[in-house]
Amino acid sequence: MAGEFDELRARLEAISEELADLAIARLRDSIDAGGTELPIDERRLTRARRAVEKAAGLLRDEPDEYGGSA
Repeated sequence: MAGEFDELRARLEAISEELADLAIARLRDSIDAGGTELPIDERRLTRARRAVEKAAGLLRDEPDEYGGSA
């Protein structure tokens, strides 16, 4: 069973990185345009990235916080 979800986890981690890159691009665009507040879509991208990171973490082969395996 070990490594059963490695490919899926790796894809989720890649998606997480893409979401982070998009969020950074939105921040740069906002700064370049003279914005002083976080763009709303940057917040959505960050929330989505965190959710994807959590999903990837659940697929790791490490025991979860309750002592079972993930």
